[in-house]
Amino acid sequence: MTRAGYAWIVTEQSITGNALQFAPEGLLAIKLHGGTNTSAHISDALKVVAKGYHSYLQTDGPTNSGPPQHCRTDVPWESGHIFYKNMVEAIIPHGSIGRIEFDSSGDMIAADYKIENLQNGNLVQIGSWMAGSDPVDIHKPNSIVWPGGARTPPVGFEISNHFRVVSIKSHPFTYVDPTLDDGSCLEDDALECTDHEGNAKCCSGFCMDLLVKLSTKLNFTFEVHLVTDENYGAYERINGSTTKRWTGLIGDLVDGKADMIVAPLSINQAGSNEIDFTKPYKYRGFSILIKRPINTNNLSQVVRPFETKLWIVIFASIHLVAVILYLLDRFSPFSRPKRNQDEPDSCNISQAVWFTWSVMFNSGVGEGTPRSFAARVLGVVWAGFAMIIVASYTANLAAYLVLDKPKGGIMGINDARIRNPSASFKYATVQRSSVETYFKRQVELSSMYLFMKDRNYKNAQDAIDALKRDEIQAFIWDSAMLDYEAARDCSLVTVGELFGRSGFGIGLRFNSPWTYKMSLKILNFHENGVMEELDSKWIRRQNICSRSDDQPRTLEMSSMGGVFILVAGGLVFSCFCIWVEILYKRKQDAKKRQLDLARVAVENWRSTVKERRRAGKMLNQVSQSSAAEKHNGVQGPAALEKEMDGTMPACLLSRRSQRSKLPPPPTAASRWNSAGHSAAMQARQPLYGEFELKERV
Repeated sequence: MTRAGYAWIVTEQSITGNALQFAPEGLLAIKLHGGTNTSAHISDALKVVAKGYHSYLQTDGPTNSGPPQHCRTDVPWESGHIFYKNMVEAIIPHGSIGRIEFDSSGDMIAADYKIENLQNGNLVQIGSWMAGSDPVDIHKPNSIVWPGGARTPPVGFEISNHFRVVSIKSHPFTYVDPTLDDGSCLEDDALECTDHEGNAKCCSGFCMDLLVKLSTKLNFTFEVHLVTDENYGAYERINGSTTKRWTGLIGDLVDGKADMIVAPLSINQAGSNEIDFTKPYKYRGFSILIKRPINTNNLSQVVRPFETKLWIVIFASIHLVAVILYLLDRFSPFSRPKRNQDEPDSCNISQAVWFTWSVMFNSGVGEGTPRSFAARVLGVVWAGFAMIIVASYTANLAAYLVLDKPKGGIMGINDARIRNPSASFKYATVQRSSVETYFKRQVELSSMYLFMKDRNYKNAQDAIDALKRDEIQAFIWDSAMLDYEAARDCSLVTVGELFGRSGFGIGLRFNSPWTYKMSLKILNFHENGVMEELDSKWIRRQNICSRSDDQPRTLEMSSMGGVFILVAGGLVFSCFCIWVEILYKRKQDAKKRQLDLARVAVENWRSTVKERRRAGKMLNQVSQSSAAEKHNGVQGPAALEKEMDGTMPACLLSRRSQRSKLPPPPTAASRWNSAGHSAAMQARQPLYGEFELKERV
């Protein structure tokens, strides 16, 4: 930088003492008039102190305390600031080194300077600058020697403080929204910008906030417009000719249509040959976005811990052990109670089945436990078996329901379906982007580039929409934007590790003097947490998919649906069982009523037969006794009746006449019919009333 074409302008400190021998030939130095005259400085300093002290005594000095006796005292000088104020306000119009005047901070605001040029190791005065005069007075402009021994000044350029900024629509870095009817923007932090047709738009996002902060800190103005062809930039032939040029964002900067690129522009070697990149404002890499695989949970989720064969063996073991328990308890000589002991007998088969199921599900066994020692030993072994089975089932069920996460369709950039392209698995990126350039320049990825070349989309949003419509199975793009999309839409997920790591930087014209300033300010933003604030505001603020794939997932209804179906099946089966029990009970009650009717009819028939037999026997005995009396000359009952007709009651006479009119003894068939009919008539009313009451209840 000491050769021709450069200029050195330094202060007095750079040419004082030993520093002068290291100064380059042709530098220009600004030197205070009388700056090396010590006596002149002391004289002017005493004049300032005297004038300030005089003003101090004339105003506030007599009413305030005096200065401290030494500097090591702990008691402050209460009126010291008043004395300092009077000294700063002191003005010496004609001092030894010129006019002396200070600002509120104590710095000189009026000074005379000499302009000197280093020629052959000696300083030569070529001009001066007096306080109050705007232009610099150069006495001998042709006598100036410039670096490299040149006699003509280097060609300079004007540093502009106004930038034409170009950006591109890319969420969440740059949002582009229409303006309101009055031309304003809906969001307060949005900037006015224009599209490629010149229409007013509202631009906001990560990059726009970063641009505002940089302009505030570095004191520049800007205007924003969107890139015409909506591309990031690629170096390619124009219309199939041999001429190559840059397109997109980089093309606007190279062609002079813009002064700065503020967008998610990747820092790469190809672009660095044409433009300047600042230090990265956000580090990132390339990633792969796919549709999140649909959860395979179904209603049979609760039976997944064991395979079908194991479930069959467990079910068979339950009933086999129940049968063996019944047999052991049945044939054991110690399972039956002793005489005169009120103890239950050995468990039956239903109690044995209930015991094995209760032990398996760790529920209480209220009754029907085995009584023999052999059956109890088997029961203890069965309890240990049930404990192991239940513990294994619980552990596997937890693994399936909580830790079983859906696996992505691919594992990363090294997946076989990515490395070996086929029509069954399509993937793409964005045309004329840094991702496409990366695949194009990597020899080992050339087959992937050729596969994607005709499938790439114009912008990232079109590719994401195609992914949702299953037109492609994977989208390769910058990790920051893919993470943002995956945070907004839970049906999408990023897979694999990052590759092609680099960063996003601000693009400036080649050898721009603003590159260094902006890089320092961006590093300062990283240290002060400004970038973290922007990242939280624009990238992580819309994360509705808070659950990470590295954490256990929350159980869903589909995961536990099988349990509820199991309970519902138990309810249905229980209702079926109670229905069967009710039908069975009704049949039993009907059969019992028929037996009761038959039993009552038989009892009534038997009583009727007995009564008739008893009456017949009595008539036979009476007739036999009357014949015997008549034969022996004894007055029989008939004679006695005739004699006593006047004295016998009328009821006895009617009873005797009715008895004489009794029908002949019935036959067996007539006895059965009459007895059954009379019994039915006697028992029908109460039994029918009881049956009708039960039916109504």
